[in-house]
Amino acid sequence: MKNIKLLDCTLRDGGYVNDWEFGRVTIDKILQKLLASNIDIVECGFISETKPTNRAKSVFSNADKIQIPAGERRTQIAAMINYGEFDAAHLVPKNETQIDIIRVAFHKSQYEQAIGFCDAVSNLGYSVYLQPMNALAYSEEEYHSLIRLANRSKIDAFYIVDTFGNMRKKDLDRLYRLVDECLRKDIPVGFHSHNNLQLSFSNAQELIALDTDREIIIDSSVFGMGRGAGNLCSELMLQYINENIENRYNLLPILECVDEYIMPIYLQHSWGYSVPYYLAAVNGCHPNYASYLVNRQTLNVWDINNIIKSIPAEKKPLFDKELVKSLYLGYLEQSIDDSAAIEELRALCKGRKVLILAPGRSLVTYQKTIERYIRENDPVVFGVNHIPMACYRYDRVFVSNLKRFRSIDELLAKLSSRLVCTSNISTDKEVCALNFSSYLNENDAISDNAGLLLINILKKAGVQEFALAGYDGFNYAGGKNYYDSKLINSVEFEKQEAINRAIVDYFKKARETLHITFVTPTTYEGQADGQV
Repeated sequence: MKNIKLLDCTLRDGGYVNDWEFGRVTIDKILQKLLASNIDIVECGFISETKPTNRAKSVFSNADKIQIPAGERRTQIAAMINYGEFDAAHLVPKNETQIDIIRVAFHKSQYEQAIGFCDAVSNLGYSVYLQPMNALAYSEEEYHSLIRLANRSKIDAFYIVDTFGNMRKKDLDRLYRLVDECLRKDIPVGFHSHNNLQLSFSNAQELIALDTDREIIIDSSVFGMGRGAGNLCSELMLQYINENIENRYNLLPILECVDEYIMPIYLQHSWGYSVPYYLAAVNGCHPNYASYLVNRQTLNVWDINNIIKSIPAEKKPLFDKELVKSLYLGYLEQSIDDSAAIEELRALCKGRKVLILAPGRSLVTYQKTIERYIRENDPVVFGVNHIPMACYRYDRVFVSNLKRFRSIDELLAKLSSRLVCTSNISTDKEVCALNFSSYLNENDAISDNAGLLLINILKKAGVQEFALAGYDGFNYAGGKNYYDSKLINSVEFEKQEAINRAIVDYFKKARETLHITFVTPTTYEGQADGQV
């Protein structure tokens, strides 16, 4: 019978989704369900001296802070330390804790020091699992060197880690053969994967099917909970082993865990396969690059792929926010002299009120209010990244979002005389063109927000008074952000919250010099000033 163990990492790797803020009660309930499933190993979270900790988080300041629900158990308990985030001299000995296993994760450049750290942890009584991130980043010679050091250490398991979810069957077979040939025969081999290419489950089955006498440990998380594309699903692995190797696990508590605790998190912080994460995987780079570009909400897949491909090879394994921000802005920027365009807008708006229509759902729900405002004030009306609904008179359509422009390009063909664009929009139409980089905001969360860019542009054109409609604010609940269902919002929950906060701050500061009122209700300030 094959010696296969499953390690559930929901509370640790899944915590990247919600910043480990499960809540104390939910952490205990998830642990109870996992223990009831008879899964072999449960990882409770990170032990860290650099990550913020509190009772609601599955991040702990030391091993003795991890508390396991009372009762008999066959399950071993694990926690992870990222090398460099905790001093081994501060770690509480195993006999003072409920922890059996410490997993040590590290980057390729750290492996010599990390193995020394593992020995220090082992001396405190813990079983130590070696977790070298991104196995595909190692050359064969480097991997041999790592394994030789591991053989001389006190580790209790050696992991093959598919950090970027781009490992194929042939890669796994090659790496396992290399490890099996060189690693001490008494050391189990673990496999940790991500699901960017939807290969986690098939790769796990491939590893189980290999002809080997070694103990195999496979990582998974409930409902695949994990950053970006997520992880291998625990419920799939439990069922697979029950049906194909031995009926040893109780699946019902895992399904209850999904229903009661994980699904509510998923509805707020979604994860799973997506084309941008696929692009990150096939280009062998950190998924946060894809996440950053997706959250800009200005690029289509073609653009995201072009930017990811331009990331230097040495920068791909570790996320560099300043680098991707620079590449993103460089991709969009085409500097132009827009003085004539500013004067055109100045002449258009002189002596008149300005109404900006953002594409929030309130354009539908407050239609009569908006129509009355237009009728009574005769403003210059701008649509932002959309052509306003047929019921509204408008004077100009402002587009700064390349993705939105491409989706309405054919309709805009009739509107070129009324089209205002930033210079990142490549078009052969005659438009009123503004220099994109001149109107960006300092706060990265809203640096290229279209509605705010237009306010910045019109301010330069002399406008001092603005009425805003459809500025509802980001709402994570699906379908509630825009009046048109084709305007899809894929910004991650935390980023939406950050954007909302940043826009509130923007308006607070802008009102020091501008008169701004909201015609429709908005997240950005309680009730709408202009509501009637």
